[in-house]
Amino acid sequence: MIGISRDGDVVTVELQREERRNALNTQLCVEIREAVEKAVADDARVMVITGRGTSFCAGADLSGDVYAEGFTDSLAEMLRTIVEAPIPVIAAVNGPAIGAGTQLTLAADLRVVAPTGRFAVPAARLGISVDRWTVRRLASLLGGGPARSVFLAAEPVHAEEALARGLANRIGDLADAQAWAREIAKLAPLSLHAMKLFLNDDGTRDEATPEQTAALAAAWLSEDVQEARLARAERRDPIFRGR
Repeated sequence: MIGISRDGDVVTVELQREERRNALNTQLCVEIREAVEKAVADDARVMVITGRGTSFCAGADLSGDVYAEGFTDSLAEMLRTIVEAPIPVIAAVNGPAIGAGTQLTLAADLRVVAPTGRFAVPAARLGISVDRWTVRRLASLLGGGPARSVFLAAEPVHAEEALARGLANRIGDLADAQAWAREIAKLAPLSLHAMKLFLNDDGTRDEATPEQTAALAAAWLSEDVQEARLARAERRDPIFRGR
């Protein structure tokens, strides 16, 4: 489900689940996590993550795996591995990054976004919720006001807005991201590691409150989740009742 290539000190990981627009399932999360761990073990200096085809990542696979036991744990482990990797990770966002796809880009340190790229977290359309880390990380990168529109109104952020607000670092394609990675790979690794640690000390690692934990669980275990799944299968809008 992934392709791995290396050019000098730069490792590129490509999501290769094009038939599902690179939607994440448990296997893909595990493969990405293992690729990051291997790149670090093999002394890579920088990693680039991208998607094959026209989508970066369409989110979690709604065909069923997202609701399967263990998926959220695998997703969280993958994201944590990227965040804690001692090397810079660049997301080359070649197209839409939706839901868990946006989470994947947030775990990266830098984002190079194609003109067709966009970010969205439509959790409220699915009756679910993202975790505290995701909300805090997006707010820290995009800004509190725009992040509220993403989460509370399910509105997307397109490439140019992402660049203007700081979520995207550059507009470009995979080649641009890899060229930047090669330049970054020439910098002092220990300096980069230290500054990555400082940048990630942004409040996202704080523990959720009991109320926040309960609210997250309530959303995932709600009748609204089942209604969203049924509505999707029946190709209609869901009718949420808040229970």
